[in-house]
Amino acid sequence: MDKLSQPEEQAMQVFWEVGEANVKAVLERLVAPQPPYTTLASTVKNLEKKGFLNSRLLGNMYVYQPAISEESYKRNFMGEFIRNYFDNSYKEVVNFFVNEQQLSKEELQEIIRLIEKSNKAR
Repeated sequence: MDKLSQPEEQAMQVFWEVGEANVKAVLERLVAPQPPYTTLASTVKNLEKKGFLNSRLLGNMYVYQPAISEESYKRNFMGEFIRNYFDNSYKEVVNFFVNEQQLSKEELQEIIRLIEKSNKAR
């Protein structure tokens, strides 16, 4: 699965939020500065070619919907990120954020509680 560029990711965020939309509707939901309509239309077409969107003709316009879920993209993106930058070690990811003082003791304790809760559910 390809990594999304920033403009592609911004467009996909809208599609994941609304489910189905045409280019104009996506443009209206993007934060300023908005790209030109034609630029966004090209981005959407590229997303379709890459397999991130499906389209269908509705009247005289195309509407698009996500072909993959946001969760699936996140899972793939984070997996690649952790493999490439942290030698496939989630422990190293946590260690990085602790060392950068981006993760507090309370947040670590909450992570432990989440892990324990997840293990009990299995």
